[in-house]
Amino acid sequence: MLESFADSSRRVVVVDGCRTPFCRSGTAFTDLRSYDLGRMAVSGLLHRTRVDPEAVDLLVMGTVIADPATSNLGREVVLASQLPSSCPAYTVSVACVSSLQAFLDAARAIATGGAEVAIAAGAETLSDAPIRYRRSVRRRLIAAQKARGAGDYLKLLKGLGPRDLLPEPVALAEFSTGEIMGENCERLAKRLGIGREAQDAYAARSHRRAAAATADGSLARQVVPAFVAPLGAAVREDNGIRADSTPEALAKLKPAFDKRFGTITAGNSSYLTDGGAAVLLASEEAVARLGLEPIARLRAASVAALDPLEELLLGPALTLPRALEAAGLGLAEVEVVELHEAFAAQVLAVLQLLEDPGWCSERLGKDEPVGAIPPERLNAWGGSLSVGHPFGATGARLITTCCHRMAVEDAKHGVVAACAAGAIGIGLVFER
Repeated sequence: MLESFADSSRRVVVVDGCRTPFCRSGTAFTDLRSYDLGRMAVSGLLHRTRVDPEAVDLLVMGTVIADPATSNLGREVVLASQLPSSCPAYTVSVACVSSLQAFLDAARAIATGGAEVAIAAGAETLSDAPIRYRRSVRRRLIAAQKARGAGDYLKLLKGLGPRDLLPEPVALAEFSTGEIMGENCERLAKRLGIGREAQDAYAARSHRRAAAATADGSLARQVVPAFVAPLGAAVREDNGIRADSTPEALAKLKPAFDKRFGTITAGNSSYLTDGGAAVLLASEEAVARLGLEPIARLRAASVAALDPLEELLLGPALTLPRALEAAGLGLAEVEVVELHEAFAAQVLAVLQLLEDPGWCSERLGKDEPVGAIPPERLNAWGGSLSVGHPFGATGARLITTCCHRMAVEDAKHGVVAACAAGAIGIGLVFER
């Protein structure tokens, strides 16, 4: 699916984006919910852009592991922020591209006249993921609502064993294939001949770049402090970046999925992360009327669904070139590239396939390969491997980083692309 926004009579621009710090799950944000992280990001965005909250027509929120208490997270964030209660909001869940989908939904609303100003946001906590009782217990708990007296309760306990009382953790495997994403990435790396050394080198580079971007203030511009009760201490920086990461240190880690022959480790994979992020977008007419200063314009988008068994992590390999095609651009014309780093091997696989004539001919119908992405243009401020990956918030973080880099680097064009569970990919092209 391709979409060109450049030809729309109502052009969509990005005003700005921001996020909370991204923190390793089980650390600084242990006591916060996705709701807290989402409202912090949205409130920070309103404060930073100085937009009149009454001017916001829509909020779309991305999240993956929904809390039953806040099932429509977007609406709860509206009611907890400075936004008026009259602002409609809904929540989308498309795995790791959830807030990219939220952005696309908001952009379409603006392009078709349904909204003038919108917020696309995302939030996730893996510190407090909802854990259910097993089905045997859940069925009895529901039936217990109709129980009358001790006899009925005793009947419900019949056949219940100790194993039934064990919690049922959040599923990590693909529902369609039963395969964990890391296992799939192992097969992908083996199939394409992507070795451990290359993966560890890429992961170490991601951490070094994120550490440098933190030190020089590049990442600080997109981060709003998060105040954590009860002490009220402000968390101001990402805490998963390892400035001292080296390929040699990463080489000492044991494989995480294929214990004997594997190359995927905790060090060259993204880690469980808590965080929230938000992006303000609007029509060109609205920013002129409201006195806002946009930083980029949405030019094109691509969404793709792939084979979840063999192409689970290859969404960017299809959506990046297709989005560029919709924008009428070649890869060489794009100065800023932001790819989601689920695994180092996944990024390296995408880069390899974009240069592969056979794959580009078979899957993209191109006579020539898409081409190579120069290393200095790719994830210059680090990526999900280093900064972190709160599932629902990563897309908004990618957009913010892309647009900020375009301004800092005086770049004309930028592209964002990411893969997601279920073998979904989204790619976006921006211009200054």
